[in-house]
Order: sequence, then structure tokens, then C-alpha cells
Amino acid sequence: MHPRLVSGVLARAARPSARSGAGRCAGAPRIVTSSRAARIAVLPSTAACSRPSLTEMTFLAASGRSHSRRSYAGCGCRGAKRTTTAYIALGGNLGDRVAEIERACNEMDRRGIKVTRTSSLWETEPMYVTDQDRFLNGVCEVETELGPMALLDELQSIERDLGRRKLIDKGPRNIDLDILLYGDERISNDRLNVPHIGIPEREFVLRPLSELVSPQYTSILLPALTQLPSPRLIPSKSIDPSKPWKLVQDYLNDLAVGEPLTCVTRLSASAAPLTPLTPNRTSRLMAILNLTPDSFSDGGKHAAADLSETILGMVRGGATIIDVGGQSTAPGRPEVTPEEEAARVLPAVELIRSMPACRDVVVSVDTYRAGVAAQAVERGADMINDVSAGQLDADMLATVGRLGATICLMHMRGTPRTMSQLADYPDGGVVPAVAAELRARVAAAETAGIRRWRIVLDPGLGFAKTAAHNLELLRRLDELRAWPGLEGLPWLVGASRKTFVGQATGVEDPAARTWGTAATVAAAVQGGADVVRVHDVEPMAAVATMSDAIWRRV
Repeated sequence: MHPRLVSGVLARAARPSARSGAGRCAGAPRIVTSSRAARIAVLPSTAACSRPSLTEMTFLAASGRSHSRRSYAGCGCRGAKRTTTAYIALGGNLGDRVAEIERACNEMDRRGIKVTRTSSLWETEPMYVTDQDRFLNGVCEVETELGPMALLDELQSIERDLGRRKLIDKGPRNIDLDILLYGDERISNDRLNVPHIGIPEREFVLRPLSELVSPQYTSILLPALTQLPSPRLIPSKSIDPSKPWKLVQDYLNDLAVGEPLTCVTRLSASAAPLTPLTPNRTSRLMAILNLTPDSFSDGGKHAAADLSETILGMVRGGATIIDVGGQSTAPGRPEVTPEEEAARVLPAVELIRSMPACRDVVVSVDTYRAGVAAQAVERGADMINDVSAGQLDADMLATVGRLGATICLMHMRGTPRTMSQLADYPDGGVVPAVAAELRARVAAAETAGIRRWRIVLDPGLGFAKTAAHNLELLRRLDELRAWPGLEGLPWLVGASRKTFVGQATGVEDPAARTWGTAATVAAAVQGGADVVRVHDVEPMAAVATMSDAIWRRV
């Protein structure tokens, strides 16, 4: 089955019937698991207790099983603290909107309301009071030991501490935090209604909520999911416990068709964000600044004496991002020490940040070492470009999450020394494999505290790929962009001067592969790339501009 059809089929398979006491949809496969751990995993609101929730009992009914009261009669849960999974709406339209939302998430973490995952941030027109600026809206999943009213008190305290002053109902605000869902509970009083009464009519809530499909709610489906070529989490979260058959996606489908929402990915405080779902967006150019003596095509060519002129030439040529590298990742190149890498990279970061012409330039650092990344961000880098997506340094993802930087997660297997032996993709081919492995890295990044609006993806052309694999990824980039679980994330493509370009064109000298690289830039833009990483900035800027005019009508 094509992966794009998986969502609807499995969502229907997961639904308890509105008419049947057995809770199984007509025609849906009977999915049964004997694992007690899987049954408990369905329940995010009772991590310290085996008492079944409405959600768990629904799934137990669907599988024809019951839950004995004896299993928790005497467990002592009444006196123990219980961890509940809740979903909190995030929004604001004043000041630095992303920064305000990030401050709120950090404050929740600081107060023990653990932010476990975040949605993308979606830019929307104001609703109800329309004479105000556009909003950014998102949702975060949290784990808390607070009861619903205590959680509400804490969220309102965070709003006040972050400077929110409510002058007009539904008017401008720097931060807005609302409880959307609290476990499986229904709450109705003069201060709080859960599920939030505005969910069904607000796409800016439903859209991010649909991204946060908890694995606990789909664990009973895992035996069936693993039989599919591209298993994914499905939008099977019910909003209203009294209507467990009506899922988030159903409410989205009920909305009138309006202007499509767009999500944003933060690059820096001064640079415009990436908007990967905007059809007429402009492609961004990332200029490669290698400060290594052994890079495959430009090693040793960027001397410190004329580095300022090199950087100015990149910016004048059209680069809006400069990627600084101090360690070659080409096959067979020796590793340098972290100290040597930092000594190469950090002065360049400081130099770029000191140049008035580079005030709005995004500074990226190409490193897989957490220590180098931390020092670079402290000196003004905005983004970490990790070819291993956090796999070569166990501290990388947590470090980036703590620093609040943006990260590019690139697909690679093994290390630069071993990757050439790992280019084997037998089951379904390279595209499903890259999608699945990148989806796992996104999950790892989120677990480490990196917000979804801080993640960029890279298919990793030339890394654990054959020439045929690289060409197929370029042809099918649009499929990767729409892959379940990766929707709405921006993509960076780096094919500049690579070996497969030389193989296709017969050009041995990497520096002479300009025309072949130009074709890959055009293909990347057509496929939906948001950023292209290049050596030859000025000519590739012209290629990207023309490609935007053709395929994006810019």
C-alpha cells in the first residue's frame, strides 16, 4: 500500500464504532495484542498506576478483552502522584513571537511541567478580533503531576510572569496558554472546560494538534503497522471521550476550506523564518565556508588573511546562510581533534557576527561534536548542521535543545569512514529508508528537547548513498517532503560538486562541476527544497532565482 494511504486506513482501523458495543469498525482488521505493556502504554495519564482509562477500556473492548478490577485494587494509586499527559495550546502575536513561545515552554519545563513534544508553529490570521497582527499558534504535549485546576493556575502564572496583560478579550497578546486536553478527563466549570470548547472550530488548534499523535494511543496497532512498508503514527487521537470514534482529523475535515495555513521554522532572531508549505516561497542559499585543508573540492582555499572578503563575496552573491566547517566529512579524511576543529571554526563565527553586512546572515556550523556546537552558539552561531543527526555524539541533541538553536538533521549511516559500505537499501528502496531513519532522528531530537520549529532535514546526498540513490532522492524529494511524520518540516539539499555529479557529467575536477551542480539546484527547487547548500554562490543564486520563477512563480 502506498504510504500516503496508510493514515486513513489505520485511522479507520483504530476507531471504535459509534454503533457497536464491541467497538470495532465494520471491515476493519481485528488487531489484538497480548502484551500487558502495550495495554498500559495506551494510557498516558496513569504512568504510575494500572487503572484503565476510557481510552484504554475502549481499546480493550475493541480487542474483545476486559480489565479486571483486581489488577489495581490495592495498588495504592489513590495516595500516589500520577503523571498525566496534557496538550497545551501556544499562541501569541506581539513582540518576537517565536521567542515568547519558547520562553513559555522553557518556563513550563522549569516549573516541572515537562514539555515532551511540540508541534510546528503555524502562522494564522486573527480570529474573532480581526484588527490585529497575525498569530503564531502551536501545541505542546506535556507530562505533569498537577491536577487540571492547579495546572491552569500555573499556566496563568506563567502568562503573567511573561508580561501578558489582558486588555481586550481575544485581542493582542504576547503569549496565550490554554489547556486543550487533560488525559481522558472531561471538565466543566466556570474557569475551565476540557476538552477546550474552541477546538472543533479552530484550524490553528486542530492542525498542530494533529501533529502530536502520541505513541501511547497507537501502541495496540503496532503489530499491523510493522507489516507496512512505512509504519507511522496515525492521527487517531480522540478529542471528546464521549465520542471516541471522532478523531482530530475528522474535525479538520469538517472545517470549511479556507486559506491554507503555513508553518514557520526559526533560523535566527533577525532572519525571516523558513515557510516550507508556502507555494511561492523564495529558495535560500547556504554558502559553504570550509576552513579545512583537506575538503574534497576547496580545501585550504579560504585563508584567514582574506576571509572577510570571501564572506562579503558570498553575501553579495546572494547567500543568506553561511555554513562554517572545520572538519572534513569526505570519505577517508582523517579526524581532527575537537580543539583543532574549534580553533578553525570559532574565529570565523566571531568574524561573521562582527561584520555589519552580515547582520541578518544566518551563521551555521557544520559539526557533529556537541562541544564545538556549544562554543559556536555561545559566540553567535544560529544553527548546527550535523551530518550525523546526533548519532556521532550522544550529547549533541541535548546540547542543541538546551541552547535553543536550530539544527539540521542529515541522513547518514555509520561514520564518514564507514558510510560507503552501508549504502544498502533492500526493502522498498532508498526513499522509504531515508524517511524512516530521519523520522527516528526527529523523534530523538524532540525527546532531547529540540522544538519541532527548530528542525531542518537533509536527505544526505553522497552519505551512505550510491550515485543512483542520490539521483533517486533528487527525483523524489517531493515524496520525502510529504512523508507521514515529516510533513511541514523544511529541507536542505547539498549536491554541490559531489562525486555523483562528476560521474553523471564526466567532470573529474570537483571545482569544474558547476553546470552539473546547477542542474541539481534546479531539481532541488522543483522538488520543494527550502535551502540549497552550494560552493559557487553567485551562479547558483541565479539558478535558484530562475527555478523559483518557473516552479514557484516568485
